Amino acid sequence: PMWVADMDFEIAPEIRTALQARLDHGVYGYTVPFAEPVNAVLSYLLRQHNYSAEASWLNFLPGLVPAINLCCHAFTGPKDSVMTVTPVYPPFLSAPNYAGRELIKVPLCLSSKDLWTFDFEAMQAAIKPNTKVFLLCNPHNPIGRVFTRAELTKLSDFCERNDLIVISDEIHCDLLFDPKAQHVVTATLNTAMAKRTITLMAPSKTYNLPGLACAFSIIEDSSLRQQFNKTIRGIITEVNCFGYAGCAAAYNYGEPWRQALLNYLRSNYELVDSTLRSELPEVLFRPMQSTYLAWLDVSQLNIKNPTVFFEDNGVGLSDGTPFGGPQHVRLNFGCPRSRLEVALEKIIRAVKLR
Repeated sequence: PMWVADMDFEIAPEIRTALQARLDHGVYGYTVPFAEPVNAVLSYLLRQHNYSAEASWLNFLPGLVPAINLCCHAFTGPKDSVMTVTPVYPPFLSAPNYAGRELIKVPLCLSSKDLWTFDFEAMQAAIKPNTKVFLLCNPHNPIGRVFTRAELTKLSDFCERNDLIVISDEIHCDLLFDPKAQHVVTATLNTAMAKRTITLMAPSKTYNLPGLACAFSIIEDSSLRQQFNKTIRGIITEVNCFGYAGCAAAYNYGEPWRQALLNYLRSNYELVDSTLRSELPEVLFRPMQSTYLAWLDVSQLNIKNPTVFFEDNGVGLSDGTPFGGPQHVRLNFGCPRSRLEVALEKIIRAVKLR
């Protein structure tokens, strides 16, 4: 299995120690946000992203997917529409539909540098008077792009011009293995963007903690925050005590582990890139800067169902169709190199012997 977006690495020892201490406490009652995780998040945002957030802007949540779905309810009405770009993480495509809203999908385009980017002309042509929300994924899943400040500034202008609320999923923001890339928190672009952005983050992807179910939103604008809080009331449960413990430990003590992880992921990425270029040039793999999820264009293989084909040959990859990318597959390289090497060997063998 090389598909689901978590890693096959043990968590940082410091996080394990914190979880063990919480386990040893022996009482696992209801838990509300308290000083340690709140201060850990605020310190992390300032230290890592130069983002000076306030405690009142935070909402702890059991996951980003329910938050994305709730945002579609909170900031749109029954006759409104939501825009996003494709390919993209499948909940971006399902959340508006679950809310009974119209979904406007605009494909990303390739830049002169062979990098995926926004097609602002197509976005402007597709937008409607009832479009209220733009769903942004940055760093982008599944293409692994870290959008530049210039790209995001153009997006800010687009959203300002069309009066869109931005739901910004930035869960992969600490997984940049390209030293030249820099993550820009969307809400820090300018004052106008800060007032229209709901930022969604979590330690889960970076520190391999999805099972602890701890994420958070950052909403600077008080009216948007009030709308969001009104919508989640009685629907979203509190984060559990282990989620808070893991979150605080990750942001307070996990940086050495994260740096080691990034070095390892960089090597894994280079292995995927070099192997495909030398052995399977017909499989297109464009440059990426973040995440551990490789987006592979297998359209030149002329295989009817790539996912089934590779599964039949011993490798489980994510089907690109739910992302809006048919004839693509997504490979998770957040795993020991030996496992990745075996998977790549099976992929090569399957393609060459088909």
